[in-house]
Amino acid sequence: MRLEKFAIREKLERVPLPVWILGLAVVVAFTIPIVYLVVRALEAGTETWELVFRIRTLKTMGRTLALVVAAPLLSLTIALPLAILTTRTNLPFRKTWSVLTVLPLVLPSYLYAFVLISSFRSDGLLGFLRYDIYGFPGALLCITAVSYPYLLLPMRASLKGMDFSLEEASKSLGHGHLSTFRKVTLPLLRPAIASGSLLIALYALRDFGAISLMGYETFTWIIYSNYQMPFGGRMVAAGLSLILLLVALSLLFMETKTRSKARYHSSSEGSSEPDLIELGRWRWPAFLFCGFIVSAFLIFPMVVLGYWVVRGISAGQSLQMYWGAAFNSLFASGLAALTVVLAAIPIALLTTRFSGKLSKLIEKSTYIGFALPGVVIALALVIVFVGTPLYQTIFVLIFGYMILFLPLAVGSIRTSLLQINPTVEEVSRSLGKSAGETIGSITLPLSKYGILAGGTLVFLVTMKELQATLLLGPLNFETLATSIWHTTSEAFFARAAIAALPLVLLSSVPMMILLIFWHRRGNYERISGSL
Repeated sequence: MRLEKFAIREKLERVPLPVWILGLAVVVAFTIPIVYLVVRALEAGTETWELVFRIRTLKTMGRTLALVVAAPLLSLTIALPLAILTTRTNLPFRKTWSVLTVLPLVLPSYLYAFVLISSFRSDGLLGFLRYDIYGFPGALLCITAVSYPYLLLPMRASLKGMDFSLEEASKSLGHGHLSTFRKVTLPLLRPAIASGSLLIALYALRDFGAISLMGYETFTWIIYSNYQMPFGGRMVAAGLSLILLLVALSLLFMETKTRSKARYHSSSEGSSEPDLIELGRWRWPAFLFCGFIVSAFLIFPMVVLGYWVVRGISAGQSLQMYWGAAFNSLFASGLAALTVVLAAIPIALLTTRFSGKLSKLIEKSTYIGFALPGVVIALALVIVFVGTPLYQTIFVLIFGYMILFLPLAVGSIRTSLLQINPTVEEVSRSLGKSAGETIGSITLPLSKYGILAGGTLVFLVTMKELQATLLLGPLNFETLATSIWHTTSEAFFARAAIAALPLVLLSSVPMMILLIFWHRRGNYERISGSL
């Protein structure tokens, strides 16, 4: 016992005090708005709670859960064949498809909603079909179109890192490709399917732009609507946010329990590379399937945007009308990326270099914000800062971004730190340098690519963020995301397209940086761990 206490004390003495202070400060910053939201919801009167638990609320819960369940299932039907085709078969242009099928990540759900709504109008590209896209079908299609890569990436990473000797043993026993896939490969994909499905379920739970434009009432829309009400609406919104908080935490708990009970490692290294499956007569149908997915979820939106941009320019619209919004998007996203990375570094250091119960608790607490919809975090910050000089300032907006997206940077930096050989740091310590000096001169420079990737990820998702920007942004602070939402909801489709085009282009830059970075380092699919 004494030796154990001595080891713990010695370990804590090696932790630089600024790292602990910064890590604990981030946790406090995360906890205050959530705790304050819960307290305000519990302080609500009886009449408010009757509104929260009325029949309409139960129906809203049913609609929300229907979307949360359906989106991962539909995404699985798309992502699973794509993952297999682009990693295990002789699919024509396999590497090209592996990149193109990931690019829909740059599209926000509200942009795809705009594409569908404007296309099925009488004067749209698909107006001749006269199909009512509103409601559950439209919301489900929008969320699936932009979130299925969250499932595709971890499955591809799993397939590439799998122990191929297990499949070879199955085939040597007389099992064919389908039987081997069902009995060996699919069970080994369960962790990737679980983690990817969780991300998509959380995406569906927290989405606001697509479901509001599609007229499909879920909790995020109801919370936002109540927030806009002048009398008593914020109390009701706080109560509904508490319910949504419990749903999000329940999803995280179920995924954690599922992952902790499973064991998927093997004792052998397996073969280095599997033999590609010959598709034979299914080669070109598989090619057409990939082409259909890319066309529907990537090319088609670009064509529709181009169509409405041309119509807008011919009608006298100016391409310069959203320069201010573009600048605001770049400014807020860049500032958020810098702030989040600075907050993520001490947490990543604590969990990798000074691991313990407290450091793990600090890391886990950061994921609460990522699991919650932006409207819930924004409402909590509104309640905390309303009446203060900081209310509706860029400071509160960036603070909201940090709570929402800190895990993205932590995951990327943590992965990079784990790849550093500890011997390098031990040599630095043996030469008389302190832990802080070693971190500054050795650890952080060696993890610079992970820091860059984390900042790029935060920049990408902040460019698309709608809910927090709507509720926390300063007065008259218009970004490309809010411009698209406002103009689409008012049926100004040419203006929406002119705002959407620079958003797609600006979001594509960090996405391509990430793809090139991970591809050159030989572990491109590791981006899924950060997502």
